[in-house]
Amino acid sequence: MHHADHGRNHASGLSRAAGTAAALGLLTALAPHLGAQGGPPARAAGSAAAPPATTAPAQPAATYYVYAGAESADKIYRVRFGPDGATVEREIIIGELQAEMEGPHGLQISADGKRLHMTTGHGFPDGKYWQYVLGPDTLAGPGTLLGAFPASIDVTPDGLYAISANFNLHGDMVPSSQSVVYTPTLEEVARIVTCTMPHGSRVSPDGRLQYSGCMMDDQLVEIDLRAMKVSRRFSVAVGREGPLAADDPMVEMWVEGTKKASNGATADPAQVGYLAMGGHKHEMTPQTCSPTWAQPSVTGASIFVACNKADDIVEISRDSWTVVRHIKTGRGVYNLAVTPDGKYLVATLKQGAKFEIYDLATGQSVAQIPTTNTLAHGVAVSTDSRYAFVTSEGVGAAPGRVDVFDIVARQKVGSVAIGQQASGIAFWKQVPAGAR
Repeated sequence: MHHADHGRNHASGLSRAAGTAAALGLLTALAPHLGAQGGPPARAAGSAAAPPATTAPAQPAATYYVYAGAESADKIYRVRFGPDGATVEREIIIGELQAEMEGPHGLQISADGKRLHMTTGHGFPDGKYWQYVLGPDTLAGPGTLLGAFPASIDVTPDGLYAISANFNLHGDMVPSSQSVVYTPTLEEVARIVTCTMPHGSRVSPDGRLQYSGCMMDDQLVEIDLRAMKVSRRFSVAVGREGPLAADDPMVEMWVEGTKKASNGATADPAQVGYLAMGGHKHEMTPQTCSPTWAQPSVTGASIFVACNKADDIVEISRDSWTVVRHIKTGRGVYNLAVTPDGKYLVATLKQGAKFEIYDLATGQSVAQIPTTNTLAHGVAVSTDSRYAFVTSEGVGAAPGRVDVFDIVARQKVGSVAIGQQASGIAFWKQVPAGAR
């Protein structure tokens, strides 16, 4: 996410105990599930050797601001990039528990640029949704308890609803959910059970639909935000791509078992685990895609799904609900974004430690550029479509990084260190150079 200061701006002012162990990176923790080298190669468009840059990097004509999280530092950083390079402008301490590393994971900024929406993966008993007033970077109110390990988050264009994927990183391998928060009152108004390990929450440009991937079920799930329920499913399993029934009988069985096991207290299987089925484990088909992100195009006509295990991006038509094409990627495609001008799709390659650019007119990769650190994570694009801002986690006690890439010149043009295990990132604003 955006911006950073060196003051302790969190309302609680709670300090962190020295020597707190850094949390494991997301895909590091998932390595036994995802496999070492991924599945079969993707088809169609390829990730060929990148052509040379089309232009030399130009001096930034504006100043750009992003916010980025650091999960193992429990901080959000406001980063500024302009003619003088990239610098941390503010550090914001997050969380409320001195003995718990809460881990800022997902970040998103409202379309009006006034509010920062953030999830923490850990807490007591689970993580929360937090909202900050941008500029002063102060909390808008108390945190809102969500499901198991809230991760990716997005906000509807009107800013009224925030939708978070409850990834359930540490729980039993059972279906989990998406939490919908009404942002004016900070209340969770719906919890929609979708699939096992949902990740990559993104809302369509018209605000009517939300998309996410199911890392353990090889699915794309669409939620109708007016009806607050799953409207469509799509299999992204390699060689078995195609529509699925919206009402998944297995998910419904888990929901009913959860209601019984909890005496009606919850319908979210991640809250009770295998007890929902009398202790029986969820038998799972081996994953071939492991989708980590679902990104609508600028018009909303296509949804791009990142298959982390297959090194493939599947483009799906919203209207026909069929595969449009496959785009071959580098190793471990993870998070996606589209440039506002609609020309490029960009991605982080988590296992490949690179940033990749794809020309949407051709479906071809035009650049793979190494990130400063290993474990590339989040990506956000400037409103003028010129720059991509990328977090990379690092390993152990190494600081995380925010790298800046010139999309047109296809080069890294800036980098700054932030806290350990850099995570989510969101673009805030750009202003004329020299202005604030």
